[in-house]
Amino acid sequence: MSHQTGIQASGSVKDTFVGARNGQYRLLKIVIDNEQLVVGSSRQPVGSWEKDYDSFVLPLLEDKQPCYILYRLDSRNAQGYEWIFIAWSPDHSPDDVSLSGYKKYLISQSSPAPLTAAEEELRQIKINEVQTDVGIDTKHQTLQGVAFPIAKEAIQALEKLKNKKINYVQLQIDMKNETIILANTLHTELKDLPKRIPKDAARYHFFLYKHAHEGDYLESIVFIYSMPGYTCSIRERMLYSSCKSPLLEIVERQLWMQIIRKIEIDNGDELTADFLYEEVHPKQHAYKQSFAKPKGPAGKRGIRRLIRGPAETETPSD
Repeated sequence: MSHQTGIQASGSVKDTFVGARNGQYRLLKIVIDNEQLVVGSSRQPVGSWEKDYDSFVLPLLEDKQPCYILYRLDSRNAQGYEWIFIAWSPDHSPDDVSLSGYKKYLISQSSPAPLTAAEEELRQIKINEVQTDVGIDTKHQTLQGVAFPIAKEAIQALEKLKNKKINYVQLQIDMKNETIILANTLHTELKDLPKRIPKDAARYHFFLYKHAHEGDYLESIVFIYSMPGYTCSIRERMLYSSCKSPLLEIVERQLWMQIIRKIEIDNGDELTADFLYEEVHPKQHAYKQSFAKPKGPAGKRGIRRLIRGPAETETPSD
């Protein structure tokens, strides 16, 4: 055993360590004396490791003398008793190595590493989707995100859209007042939709999509969440992603608006007629299993009929 600087352990330290393996000691204080590691103090167990801890460890901390403290726990592993190793320096606070400080250290070690800005944003986006009640007029935290109050003008515009009196509603978050407000209700044709998507700010869009599908004329409300990537601040991205689900909860469950499709984009150029149609009416790729048909009798069978009338019977061939 040697210190990183080349300082060697004295023979007494090695002998003491042999006794420590069988649980004889609760604590060993190791100090440097004459360029050697020596045992400065030792304690034998009295109570449990937690009861002994502060009364054993804290009195041994000296203001001007660094030291190493080995403190034995009551738990064991495959190699014997488990120990805590403390490197004490006068620069530290005794609170850091107290029992409460040690427990705080354990909690910090078991906690996940600090998230980067991008990871924190992703965590917010993927917040637990457990549904909770949300309200129109109050800001509150939900398990699904943050429910900001919605301005009266925005609610009125959404009601008009639901009743098909207007065909487009754009909402934005007032960052200062933490409120969802109305941005505009410009009449918007499908060809105009890409122009409504800001290139430097996030927005929520509700669009009355008028189109034909399989011979039927349809008017369907589509929700579009536009987020132009990292041109927005982290706070803006986090708030928009966190407020999105509670907003939709209010719109669908309290305003009774039927939204046929929810879309997330980062660029208005994506909103072509083909893109929107395929989003609302995705192609079905159902797999149809082919079954082997039994072989018919040999010989000429004539033309196969696709539909047989109920009164028709098949006349056997000669």
